[in-house]
Amino acid sequence: MLIIPAIDIRGGKCVRLLQGDYGKETLYGEDPEEMARRWISEGAVFLHLVDLDGAREGAPRNREVIARILKSAPIPVQVGGGIRSLPDIEGYLSSGAGRVILGTAAYADPGFLAEACRRWPGQIAVDIAARGGKAAVSGWTRETAMSGLELARRCESLGASWVVYTDILRDGARQGISLESTRLLARSLHIPVIASGGVSTLADIAALLPLEGDGVRAVIVGRALYAGTLDLREAISLTKKEQG
Repeated sequence: MLIIPAIDIRGGKCVRLLQGDYGKETLYGEDPEEMARRWISEGAVFLHLVDLDGAREGAPRNREVIARILKSAPIPVQVGGGIRSLPDIEGYLSSGAGRVILGTAAYADPGFLAEACRRWPGQIAVDIAARGGKAAVSGWTRETAMSGLELARRCESLGASWVVYTDILRDGARQGISLESTRLLARSLHIPVIASGGVSTLADIAALLPLEGDGVRAVIVGRALYAGTLDLREAISLTKKEQG
């Protein structure tokens, strides 16, 4: 199981939000590029970048800093946040992103998702964020009538190759991953799932590892790394021990 550090960018800086709330922001660094170098130096083999301004405003807003990270990072990077057009996808992929994550657009425009998956097979992931079981979009600020599970199944049928699943109420709260809802979603799909939201300690990683057999292939970790309650090297080492 991959441990994927998250770098959330707002106003060109590295921040974390609590439960997706833009009013509950913690600044963790002035330089997202330096943060990327740090995680790579500690053993990361994949990074997760999110343009928080873009997610809320509906168009990329931190493209320049993300492009610099893509250019310098020697490891694969997935990018999300405000990507709602084919040129946006092409721009990030041509800049070096290994995978692009669609959220609001995947919900609002199934035809767009299908076309993106047709053009870039294997490189389109979808962000399924749920609050109380219901999918949330527009930077997680708007709840929909569709369940996260329904949306994930629809996205899979349209060609998405990965699902990033977040229980919003766990995100940034460091209460552990929502194991049951993550397991249910993973078992309902044929494509791999990346778990997100709630990891606090090494014990949370250990609790998640058995879900790899259900299709959970990676976990995104954010606030716990920045706050120091989880050591990236230790987390990676634990996954390798389990593998061995």
